[in-house]
Amino acid sequence: MSNTITLHAHDLDGYLTERDMNSLKAVSDLYGEYMEACRLQDTDRMVLLSNRIGNTLEEITCLENQIHVYSFETPREQHAEASRLIARLRNPLTSHEEFLYYIQRAYELLFVHTYADKAMTTKRSIIQKTPVTDPFQNYAVHRIPDIDSLIHNSVMCVMLRGALLPSMIMSKEIQDYSSDGYITPFALFRIKRDESCTEDQMRYVLDLDKSFFRVEDLEDRDLVFADPMNATGGSLVTIVKHLESEGIRPRSIKFINVISALKGSLRVARALPNAEIYTLWMDPVLNRKAYILPGLGDAGDRLNGVDSDQPRNIIQLIADYGQNIVNLYRNQVREIEQTVLP
Repeated sequence: MSNTITLHAHDLDGYLTERDMNSLKAVSDLYGEYMEACRLQDTDRMVLLSNRIGNTLEEITCLENQIHVYSFETPREQHAEASRLIARLRNPLTSHEEFLYYIQRAYELLFVHTYADKAMTTKRSIIQKTPVTDPFQNYAVHRIPDIDSLIHNSVMCVMLRGALLPSMIMSKEIQDYSSDGYITPFALFRIKRDESCTEDQMRYVLDLDKSFFRVEDLEDRDLVFADPMNATGGSLVTIVKHLESEGIRPRSIKFINVISALKGSLRVARALPNAEIYTLWMDPVLNRKAYILPGLGDAGDRLNGVDSDQPRNIIQLIADYGQNIVNLYRNQVREIEQTVLP
């Protein structure tokens, strides 16, 4: 008998408030108008309604201390870069290699917004030896935000499989910013949702037999979940609620997404009071299959390729990234291997 934990969509909706439901309806109504403009290919109307949707999402999320949207919280001068990245990720013609590149760029921006922006007033110096030795050895001094206090208690929690590379990227950013090259421990959770279900009947299944973590290692830790898409919030809530049922109380939870749907963000905020959601871009609604609209398709498939009849394990996924990626994240790969192959 398999050792699984299951959470249902109606459990998630039970966390939403009346105000949440009203907000979701208002955004859904606007997106219905936008879809009609798409059907008619009325680009002027698309632009107008897109602005209205964005303004509405900003009005809703600015009331939520747990939800942080990059384009709503950063200076306007920085928004073009985020918008360009999202446009490239949405494009169905973006190749697999390009998609990997843009995901890395997106998580670099997200890392700065999640951590470095909070430490701008406290900086430390890096004195870097350079390859230049004429007329004598050269050194360069660089000032960067001191984020040691924000990252040294972190554990990377990987919600396989689309979250694998984003988690490795975030871990490497933590390593590069820390004063001592801190490499995060990893906890690996095999969780999937039942794609045969509609959004209102969705089931989220955590397979404990194919997960790799020790609950005692997560107590009072800062748990970092880096998943490119937050559609419903169900996978994160399922994992954290299981940990809580085992008596684990994380010090904090950060859920870091490239694109997050409003509904998923509100569900996480309501279900997990100690969680913060950081997202590069917020999309308004979900379709009946619980895919984000306008979205970018299946991020897991676009990052890792489509599985055959037999899903690949964690080591196979890493191998399929290729030597360049493995070399770039070699310390993270080593840590993951030690977690999976003790």
